[in-house]
Amino acid sequence: MDPITAAALAALAGSIGSEAGRNAWLGLTALVRRPFRRSAALEEAQEDGALAVSSGEAEVAALEGAPADPVHAQALATALHVRAALDGEFRALLDAWWRQARTQSGGNVQNNISGTVNGTAVQGRDHSNLTFHMTRTTGSGDHRDQDVTGRS
Repeated sequence: MDPITAAALAALAGSIGSEAGRNAWLGLTALVRRPFRRSAALEEAQEDGALAVSSGEAEVAALEGAPADPVHAQALATALHVRAALDGEFRALLDAWWRQARTQSGGNVQNNISGTVNGTAVQGRDHSNLTFHMTRTTGSGDHRDQDVTGRS
């Protein structure tokens, strides 16, 4: 299984405003809420209080509430990796979810500009609620402030 990094989880939590991000997040939360199939040895260790293993539900909720918090993202990544190590069925489902989530996200973005740029260029992916404050100069030296709001 390819590792699911804290950075990837934070990016995913921050992208739930898009349909692909929301679908991927819903898939992860549904997976985490599945019953945790702990081994008998793990159950015994937990009953003795010697070991506590998270299902990941608390970590998902924390990251959803604060998607920019790297501590929450790392906690979720750790919980997912530990649970996958202890539950083979979860590991297989998590791996399938991760492959699908990466495919749906569209992969990496590559922005290129060639030639001369006179003015400002904005590049990126998955933009929303952008506001640009621009000053336009007319031939008569008249400066007009203009707000341009774009949604994509």
